[in-house]
Amino acid sequence: MAELDKLIALAREIKMTPTELEAQRRSFAYGNAGFENERITRAMIDEQAEKLEKDK
Repeated sequence: MAELDKLIALAREIKMTPTELEAQRRSFAYGNAGFENERITRAMIDEQAEKLEKDK
């Protein structure tokens, strides 16, 4: 258990780059959308994410 606590503490110190955060956000969106509708593709998620970024 102490080893797991040590790994968790180390993981808390990791600072993700904006690129890594965006990749994680898209992966999360794909996973959740794909669960609801298997016709959703990663390309569709990327397309919508890029459209949202342009609209900011």
